[in-house]
Amino acid sequence: MRRVAIVAAVLVGVLAVGVSGSQGRGGGGSQAVYVLKPARVFDGETMHDGWTVVVRGQRIEAAGPASTTTAPSGAETIDLPDTTLMPGLIEAHSHVLLHAYNETPWNDQVLKEAESLRVARAVNHLKATLESGYTTIRDLGTEGAGYADVGLKHAVNQGIIPGPRMLVTTRAIVATGTYAPKGFSPLWSIPQGAEEADGDSLARVVRDQAGRGADWIKVYGDYRAGPNGETMPTFSQAEMTLIVETAGSIGRPVVVHASTPEGMKRAVLAGARTIEHGDGGTAEVFKLMAEKGVALCPTLAAGDATSQYGGWKKGTDPEPAGIRRKRESFKLALDSGVTIAAGSDVGVFPHGESARELELMAAYGMAPLAVLKSATSVNARVMKMETQIGKVQAGLFADLIAVAGDPARDVSATRKVSFVMKGGAIVRR
Repeated sequence: MRRVAIVAAVLVGVLAVGVSGSQGRGGGGSQAVYVLKPARVFDGETMHDGWTVVVRGQRIEAAGPASTTTAPSGAETIDLPDTTLMPGLIEAHSHVLLHAYNETPWNDQVLKEAESLRVARAVNHLKATLESGYTTIRDLGTEGAGYADVGLKHAVNQGIIPGPRMLVTTRAIVATGTYAPKGFSPLWSIPQGAEEADGDSLARVVRDQAGRGADWIKVYGDYRAGPNGETMPTFSQAEMTLIVETAGSIGRPVVVHASTPEGMKRAVLAGARTIEHGDGGTAEVFKLMAEKGVALCPTLAAGDATSQYGGWKKGTDPEPAGIRRKRESFKLALDSGVTIAAGSDVGVFPHGESARELELMAAYGMAPLAVLKSATSVNARVMKMETQIGKVQAGLFADLIAVAGDPARDVSATRKVSFVMKGGAIVRR
């Protein structure tokens, strides 16, 4: 009986902390009213000078010219001079359970770091992400940390820890024998960074991951599986179609890691929602993606980071062949009219620095305003969250940030975040 009483007391304490944290971090309950007065507002589509935004509780109540926007009685006015107010940024490709590869190689993170250690790091990663202006992330695989992303998502939603809104994919799916860590005696079964499945077992694994909390299903459509380590497609067309159909029947979109033309093509024909990386994309494949409405998440910042880890002195040395290919494929995707989802593969490099991707998108030929759209309203549509986030619009969640200067002229302004609000709660001021 004494043990039961102790357990009950602990649970009551945890619930109290959760409720308190939720209210204090915009999770619900608060009806504070704010009037935000920046120099300009990027509403997710267009830049507006002289706009005012009214926030009540968790939602945007009004947004428009200051001359036509009435400040509610009792509202707190927050002046944000010389800034652009815009929707909270959306990261379409993150790994909160990884940390920068120049700190610890991926193999060592998967094989040597305890899951509890990785979760502890992830708590800090989520805080850094939110404070850098990213109020929503799509986290694409725990890389050997099981279903830890689901618990982290619940901890954020319950206000236990600060962090962005999270869409998670849990373990991700790979074809047997194709993923990593590799390089060990074939006698041993080495823990893998994703869940292996093939043929008819794919339907069971899709349903199982969804049942354990996956919002999306992530699949590795190709990988370094060739006889000499070449990147090759890993699932047949029939297997890829089975994955997408099974996931779709239970309301989960599919995201596919693919960089070969054939791997990308199979994913598009199967009905994937987004393709990650796409380094080897051809004009034919990108045209097919545009026709089918499949978005590309190019992850430019990941290759940029790993090339520097490998010794490239950016700005001094000539660009490596891999960087040149990435530039070319990204330009080809833009010219083909493919929807670009802004996603960086952060975790390869430090969390809180996702703006690297936006800078590279602009440097590789995307118009700055288009880059801003990609990281806000476009990503919201790709994630099917456009009725909740991605714009400064009445009725949507008050996920708002202020950055110094005008990011439509210089995208690097997205690094200079001075104000962050998530769900109507002020995170950074």
